Amino acid sequence: MKNNIIGFKLGLVIMSVFLIVLLFLGVAIDRMFSSFYYKEMQTETEELASHFTVMAESQDTTSEQMMRTFAEFSNVSIFNISRDRSVTFHSGVHNSADRSFIHGADLDRIFSGARVSLLYKDPAGHRYFVTGQPIKAGSRVNSALYVMSSTQSMEQSLASVRNILLLSGIAAFVLALGITWIIARVLSRPLVQMQKATRGIAAGELETRLTIRSNDEIGYLAAAINDLAVDLQRYRDTRQEFLANISHELRTPITYLQGYAKVVKDGLYETEEEKQLYLDIIGQEAHRIQHLVDDLFELAKMEEGKIPLNLEEVDLKQIVDQAARKLELTAREKGLKLAVAHNGQASLLLGDSKRMEQIVMNLLENAVRYTDEGEINVQLNYLSDAAVFIVEDTGIGIPEAELPYIFDRFYRVEKSRSRQYGGTGLGLSIVHKLVGLLDGSIRITSEAGAGTRCEVKFNKQPHP
Repeated sequence: MKNNIIGFKLGLVIMSVFLIVLLFLGVAIDRMFSSFYYKEMQTETEELASHFTVMAESQDTTSEQMMRTFAEFSNVSIFNISRDRSVTFHSGVHNSADRSFIHGADLDRIFSGARVSLLYKDPAGHRYFVTGQPIKAGSRVNSALYVMSSTQSMEQSLASVRNILLLSGIAAFVLALGITWIIARVLSRPLVQMQKATRGIAAGELETRLTIRSNDEIGYLAAAINDLAVDLQRYRDTRQEFLANISHELRTPITYLQGYAKVVKDGLYETEEEKQLYLDIIGQEAHRIQHLVDDLFELAKMEEGKIPLNLEEVDLKQIVDQAARKLELTAREKGLKLAVAHNGQASLLLGDSKRMEQIVMNLLENAVRYTDEGEINVQLNYLSDAAVFIVEDTGIGIPEAELPYIFDRFYRVEKSRSRQYGGTGLGLSIVHKLVGLLDGSIRITSEAGAGTRCEVKFNKQPHP
């Protein structure tokens, strides 16, 4: 990818979130400082008003002059309002003619002994904080004292704070922009690598591997992509090997068929016994081709889920005994001992007799094919809820590394010995799928050079 779109989107999301948080934080801090300054100014103005009230309530003849001096020193304006709503005293910078901040309702509250506070904006646009307090003579309120304090200094302080906040926000945003760019690149780099790797795998480069090892979802995804590449590579290799094996398996009998058919057709034999031998070979090779085609057709139907089951009561003991008798001669010719044992109370199972016979025959044929010396032990154990069919041999065995793949289609374990033992590598795949269709389970354990044990469990199903 020329442009890191993932990194750009990730950075945009992070910066958007950061900007929103920064804005909310700036507004919150501004409100906090504004509230603080307004509260402080209110407290300060109310305290000044209390001092002026004490001065006004005293009978000292110099109190009025003291109030003027104090007002100029404090940079505030004072209005003393009598009960007839007239201004009896004014001091300070504010124009005494402007009395729009004085409201009748507020005066009524002050004359009743309460205090009032408000924000006021004069016609010139200047803002003031105003507080009003009652001036008493004994227990009676004689007048109302208003103190006006300009908010200019407070607003200047707030403006300075806002400027600092703005500059800090811009600096934080620029810093966050750089950090986000780095983070987005770091976080998106594995995704870009995985994108390139998956494109390579899709293009047939199945040796592609990712080196991401993080212990998180990214690492798990990278491991899954590597596993997928391994599985595809193994599937491709086994498929190629399968096609090569099938070609060989077909070429050999076809060569025999063509050769011996020509011999018989041209009469290139001396006796009828020799002719019959050639015809027998032709029949055997034709049967071999038919068996191979049947296996391929069976596997294709299983892959498509088109294998019908004819459920009936099945005598598995009879099937096992018949299969053992069919292979007894072949085993004897190889010098093998074939023993069959039954344990438990025999009972009928609900299943498909043809498919069960196919499973038993496949496993027994494999045991005989891959055992050169020793014995083959067959057991059928009846349990309370299942019947367990076991085949143990002393054959060449299966390497431990190969065991996870023995049920894969097209997979052959004995790659270097395939010509010696024959077979197409479809038997165990067919058995595994048939056992699954019959709601059973299969488990194979083996050790190279020591033999193999196959255990198939058929569950006893309730009758329909």
